[in-house]
Amino acid sequence: MRQQRVLTGITTTGTPHLGNYVGAIRPAIEASREPDVQCFYFLADLHSLIKNQDPELLRRSTREIAATWLACGLDTSRAVFYRQSDIPEITELSWLLSCMTAKGLMNRAHAYKAAVQSNQEAGQDDDFGITMGLYGYPVLMAADILMFGADRVPVGRDQIQHVEMARDIAQRFNHHYGDHLVLPTAVVDDEVAVLAGLDGRKMSKSYGNTIPLFLPEKQLQKHVNRIKTNLQEPGEPKNPDESTVFQVWQAFANPGQREEMRREFAAGIAWGEAKRRLFELLNEQLREPRAHYEELMAQPALIERLLQEGAERARSYSRPLLARLREAVGLRRVDA
Repeated sequence: MRQQRVLTGITTTGTPHLGNYVGAIRPAIEASREPDVQCFYFLADLHSLIKNQDPELLRRSTREIAATWLACGLDTSRAVFYRQSDIPEITELSWLLSCMTAKGLMNRAHAYKAAVQSNQEAGQDDDFGITMGLYGYPVLMAADILMFGADRVPVGRDQIQHVEMARDIAQRFNHHYGDHLVLPTAVVDDEVAVLAGLDGRKMSKSYGNTIPLFLPEKQLQKHVNRIKTNLQEPGEPKNPDESTVFQVWQAFANPGQREEMRREFAAGIAWGEAKRRLFELLNEQLREPRAHYEELMAQPALIERLLQEGAERARSYSRPLLARLREAVGLRRVDA
């Protein structure tokens, strides 16, 4: 009986921030250490082309994100860590799946429907500015998942539909060509923290309200000091459950530290003092991985070597599956 396979895609846009760390990077690395699980983690650079047409930004982001995961403790001898574009079998599988995917299913994809609605509200043609990359995104995501026989796909609630689509596409393919593809299941962990950003909204690159993960100490302190707070004075009891400062503290603190800070909030800790303690907590936890990150960023050849090694491991799975699928659909030698 094979190990359970878990697959996660990592979008190669922008610089990783604290929200990425607590919401995706940290839980994924912890999962990769489980003895009965085989993890596939990939840099989704083909997906990023949908929104990003800046080649230099894509290259830099790929390097930064790979370095981040490695610096945070990802063991590439355990997890299969690769760049999506290094696996040509994925794009070929995407075409095979496209030929079995109903257009109506793609019409129901959330991202496409949202883009159409936005165009309608702006008085534009329904499909103004919508590329086939955006429209066909769920099929490429299905290929990412199905290529490696992923049993579980950890996602946020906004991505559940894409995993369900992958499952539907796989069922249709299997019904037509035989039982070749594993049906994936979306896994949503409600315990994973979703951090608020500097302005109180969800921490997101699109809002520009993030705290980058590996800022130098002085920059980290400046960002922490910019976290929005209310006007309560020192000595006034404060509600930790309505505080971004406490939310970030809670994501990095141990249970004892959380309870201690709750008592401090009840006692009316000054916002400046709370931010000072938060900075010290973050800086202490990030000091070692920050140094490792900086070392990796200075050695792009090392990052590239690890990605190429990951690609070879990934292709040891993708090559044989695609060979079977080509045979199944009739793409075979005429003398066979």
